[in-house]
Amino acid sequence: MENSQIALSTSLATSLATSLATSLATSLATSLATSLATLTPGFADPVHDTQAVFRTLLDALSRPGTVGVVENGLPEVRATRAEFAAFATLLTLCDYATPVWLAQPDTALGSALRFHTGAPLVDEPGQAAFAYIHDASAMPALETFPVGEAESPEHSVTLLIRVEALTGGTPVVLSGPGIQHTTTISPIGLPEHFWRERAALAPLFPCGIDCYLVCGSMLIGLPRTTQAKVN
Repeated sequence: MENSQIALSTSLATSLATSLATSLATSLATSLATSLATLTPGFADPVHDTQAVFRTLLDALSRPGTVGVVENGLPEVRATRAEFAAFATLLTLCDYATPVWLAQPDTALGSALRFHTGAPLVDEPGQAAFAYIHDASAMPALETFPVGEAESPEHSVTLLIRVEALTGGTPVVLSGPGIQHTTTISPIGLPEHFWRERAALAPLFPCGIDCYLVCGSMLIGLPRTTQAKVN
């Protein structure tokens, strides 16, 4: 009798454990499938697409003030509200060793970056290697971002700043390496303090901050070596 009770208890325990494991596995599978279904896709051809975007980014930073265009390598439908050029740039440059700070919460963008690049998201701008600022009017002071050290100026942040338009705003005259004489840009949507704070970082060279102004699939590079004068 006692053996029968033990066998029954063992059978029930095994049945419950199996049922629980099956239920848990089904739940996890469903959750994973749902997450993958809602995940913003990355590049269709990661190797060639990232190379193409990298060349665009390098060219824009080498020739400040010129407008670079990120060619289509991403699906049209994206859950994130991030600008096309900004999303492509982050997918291209970020990895597990480059912390990213998002100035405005974007769950879809954060999930996509973690999945496609392995980049960790940080809570403070001072911890970031890359930062995306979707609302430039709420951009924090540039001094809150890393500018690097004299021995390692590359350990500074790269800012991706969304603007309303790359033309039509207050003229800003650029000069410096990569510009033959001067060139003029006129983005709309940057706060006034941006140019003032950027100029204050100039004496810290080789430390400083590199920036990309992004709008849709277009961008303008502003390396730390570029001088800007607001007219």
